[in-house]
Amino acid sequence: MKVGQILHDSFEKNASHKSYFVAYILLGFIVHIVTYLLYISGGMKTKNSNKTVEIEKQLVDDGHVLRWTNEYEIQERAKATFFKQTIDDKKIKMQAQQLTLQKLERVIAKELAAQGIEQNTYSYYFGQLLKKPQFLFISFIPGIFMYVLLFISSNPFIRFIFERILQSIFVILGVATLVFTILYISPFDPARNLLGAEATAEQVANFNRLYGLDQPYLVQLWHSLSGLFTFDLGTSFAGKEDVTQSILNKFPVTLEIALFSLLMAVAIAIPVGIISAVRPNSFVDYVFMLIALIGLSIPSFWQGLIFILTFSLELKWFPATYNPNNWMSLVLPIVVLGTSITASIARMTRSSMLEVIHEDYIITAKAKGLSGRKVITKHAIRNAMIPIITVIGLLFGGMLGGASVTEKVFNISGLGSYIVDKQFIPDIPAILGGVVYIAITISIVNMLIDILYAFFDPRIRSKMKKS
Repeated sequence: MKVGQILHDSFEKNASHKSYFVAYILLGFIVHIVTYLLYISGGMKTKNSNKTVEIEKQLVDDGHVLRWTNEYEIQERAKATFFKQTIDDKKIKMQAQQLTLQKLERVIAKELAAQGIEQNTYSYYFGQLLKKPQFLFISFIPGIFMYVLLFISSNPFIRFIFERILQSIFVILGVATLVFTILYISPFDPARNLLGAEATAEQVANFNRLYGLDQPYLVQLWHSLSGLFTFDLGTSFAGKEDVTQSILNKFPVTLEIALFSLLMAVAIAIPVGIISAVRPNSFVDYVFMLIALIGLSIPSFWQGLIFILTFSLELKWFPATYNPNNWMSLVLPIVVLGTSITASIARMTRSSMLEVIHEDYIITAKAKGLSGRKVITKHAIRNAMIPIITVIGLLFGGMLGGASVTEKVFNISGLGSYIVDKQFIPDIPAILGGVVYIAITISIVNMLIDILYAFFDPRIRSKMKKS
């Protein structure tokens, strides 16, 4: 397909969404100024609105519009029944009417094009210009950002990833704003906490002036947020450390422990959950779920201390504290952090599998003569993975933000313990930087989870292509 046709199809498909249309206008503002002047000066001469009304009246009189509406109502009802949604007659009729209007516009556009008559809209006029190589060549430089967005929005999966990245940016900004606001209104005074109770008023004022704490709320917030995009998070109040460098040094340890804990949990929990679901209410099921319940109930700090006493001090199998030069020192923290999430994933896998294996398509697969193993591996697991993946993502995000207890027990200088140490000052740049980096990681994880949804569920892929 030619480049111009790709751009035209992308613009025609996405320009109906106000957000995309506004983005196209803003990113290609100079191009649109010129093309709009051409549009109002000569682009409307061949348009015939009376012909549009005539075609629309003919379609209504012939009963096509009513037939389309009825067909869309049946389609929407079938869709709601398939996805087990509540059937709302009023909502279904509104959706059917919207779909009918969209089809009516497409039919009128085709009829007008067949008769050599263009639509009376700037969107249609600009879309036709995108098909012309000369126009693309002339407008490429001033409209390069618009064309990049057109290419991104031409592919449903790339567009989905792009939209999620934009959403993540807004989430990160919201998290940073919320955390900064909480720290700003906090009763803790960084100057008094660092300088001591005997510090003079002049020393406190100098400290606040040095770190900009004497400036208004909005000014401080702007300085904090603007530094996020340049990766310049400033210096911490305590020790005058470069916050960005400190986070880069500490975050990999937290991420490494969280990733290995997650891999351990998935490797153990999913098989355990499947076995329990395949043999419900059996001895094996009761034993596995009892162990899972115990794993959920054990506090991580207590488990960490017991592990240190048993496996480090008594048996001397593993080091008691973390040593970056000894990978064996990671074993106990990984097991402690992974215990509770293993239990959670196992229980979710069991409940999700139990719900799936009683569905009609599973019974049909068994009736066709498929072995129990093939039914589980090829049909049940894929359809049960959506809630399991959701839980895995939420737990992984919790590990990144809540590994501070485990880090403290095993003396790991990670991001979780770093934030805990800084919050009692409160060291605003350090806390804000740590929280933002955790938010970035969680946003990336959630985006990957949504992509996995499409991989495991073809219905989601179909929705993405149609959206």
